Amino acid sequence: MVAATKSADIGMKRGRALANLQQARQLDIIAEGLPILIESADNLLAAAKALDQHDRAATILRGHASEELAKVLILVDIVRCPPKLRSQRVGSMMTWFYDHLARLIYLDAQHWKPTDVLELQAYVNQHRKSHYLEGDVGEYIMPNWTTWSREGLLYADIVSHEDGELIWHSPQAIMPSYGDSGPWQVCTSLRDMGAFTRNGLDIVSSIWSQTDFKDSQHWSDTHRLTHEMLLGLEKANLISEAADQDQLRFLYDHWQLPMYRIDFTRLEVPLEDLRAEQQTKFWSEMGD
Repeated sequence: MVAATKSADIGMKRGRALANLQQARQLDIIAEGLPILIESADNLLAAAKALDQHDRAATILRGHASEELAKVLILVDIVRCPPKLRSQRVGSMMTWFYDHLARLIYLDAQHWKPTDVLELQAYVNQHRKSHYLEGDVGEYIMPNWTTWSREGLLYADIVSHEDGELIWHSPQAIMPSYGDSGPWQVCTSLRDMGAFTRNGLDIVSSIWSQTDFKDSQHWSDTHRLTHEMLLGLEKANLISEAADQDQLRFLYDHWQLPMYRIDFTRLEVPLEDLRAEQQTKFWSEMGD
């Protein structure tokens, strides 16, 4: 471990320092953190259930829990990353770990069925744009829906639209659809299969490092590696009594392709590009 050299080295949000550690020590720390993140998400979900009569507060707690689960998925993708590549990717992955937009896209991605990694990146690209067009012919310029949904739930604020008019936004509980069970089932299934133990992470790493998911790798690769991982966990007697057959289905069908090479950086879309796209959509509609 490298001692602190400046005050900013002390405190929270220090996960990026994982990039400076030997890979075995990275897995040590990840193994310590995964149960903590799962417990944090579980506590938040329990609190949300207790606030059923307060829709907005309950939705905020479910959203917070979901982002804790996204952190779990990001850490597991670090483990799935081939060791020879991991030293290059941990820094970026831990940037996503602390980025709200990246975490929320990670959650959404658990429902996508891309044919390969290249298509997965294309899907992510659509979700990381700062603004997009809405309406029958793109007549409305809207901010990124993923971050707008989160912030619009959390904050009352002054907002403006394309005409520059200032209006107040009142937060509403109906905006995001947090609380989906897919990411939760994936995370708890991996936990119950023993993948989150220290020995389990070694097995996950050794199996998934066989393939670098960078372009044409697809679902048949994930099914094969998931199967080999589960056999390894079973052979090591790491699968808990809490595991069941339904969890196998979630891992085979809902655990997304590894995303350690995916770029989640927010794409700033210039206003002139959006207006040019509006014109294209308008004249295309007129031509029809």
